[in-house]
Amino acid sequence: MAPQPILEITVESLDNALAAERAGADRIELCAELLHGGITPSLDAMRAIHDEVEIPIFPIVRPRKGDFSYSEKEFAAMKHTIDNARDLGMDGVVFGILLPDGRVDVERTTELVEWAKPLEVTFHRAFDQSADLFQSLSDVIATGASRILTSGGAAIAPKAVQTLQKLVSEAGDRIVVMPGSGLDASNIAEIAAKTRAKEFHSGLSTVLPYGSGNLPRFEAEIHEMKRQLLAMASR
Repeated sequence: MAPQPILEITVESLDNALAAERAGADRIELCAELLHGGITPSLDAMRAIHDEVEIPIFPIVRPRKGDFSYSEKEFAAMKHTIDNARDLGMDGVVFGILLPDGRVDVERTTELVEWAKPLEVTFHRAFDQSADLFQSLSDVIATGASRILTSGGAAIAPKAVQTLQKLVSEAGDRIVVMPGSGLDASNIAEIAAKTRAKEFHSGLSTVLPYGSGNLPRFEAEIHEMKRQLLAMASR
């Protein structure tokens, strides 16, 4: 039997995490300040959501907004956040590090992947700002990360379907390529069919502004996305 598709939803509050879980989401990416692309959530936020939510939770490890080339102090802070996530019983972490020239920082990323064990690691959309997506794919695979969150180098995933398809194909079973950004119930079935990806990510910002508080709409949209993915998987 083929594995069921995974739908990951990014949230910054307990209410949204619980709504995502009720709607059938398979995993939570937990962030603070989603309007700025997401930064490390507080320890209290991680603890509260872990205590209430049963599906896997992956907090982002990003000490500040802006670029993805970090100082020694910021790198140390990332290690500290990973320690906290592990101690709290999180299931994985999300991070990405680039060199100033736009290449994946393989050495430091590998160090954090090892530091995070046994937690899974998602390399986030720093990937989309890298100098060469296909070289970066090989580089991230070399770090031992579990998956890559990517919009295919475009502002939103629906604008880079062919690139995403190539990345999924090139990755094979070496790493999970997870399309994300701009996915909602109006396009997820098409993205899934064309890319043949097995995992998908959405913050639903194309449907609702971050922090809108419209939980019924948020929940309904996730439910419909999951329904479509399951319907496709059963064909």
